[in-house]
Amino acid sequence: MTEGQERFYGTASWYGPYFHGRRTATGEIFNQNALTAAHKTLPFGTQLKITNRLNDRSVVVRINDRGPYIGQRSIDLSRAAARCLGSEGTGVIPYEAVILHPIPEVASEETVEASARRHNLQARRW
Repeated sequence: MTEGQERFYGTASWYGPYFHGRRTATGEIFNQNALTAAHKTLPFGTQLKITNRLNDRSVVVRINDRGPYIGQRSIDLSRAAARCLGSEGTGVIPYEAVILHPIPEVASEETVEASARRHNLQARRW
């Protein structure tokens, strides 16, 4: 894969067991063992290379859900992605993301708000 130029930084968390088997914002079934992630505004299907800034481990994920909706977190990783990054035990990590393959779709405010309401009470707190 060819890396794009766009990079951003933030705090990542992960989600898994409670949501496993439920529908994501894209309508697909969430699989905590797949390399996917939730982001509030990136287009669905966007591929990101996420690097854990604490240990330099990286993983490529595909955006297929909306969130996270807790604290200052900007991305929610699947359990498998968190495991690849070595963050499954810590729960929250600082990360760097590089957009590899953006998909030209923009998340509407309605989509973000509806997803936030759906996940509001089920967010995992660390």
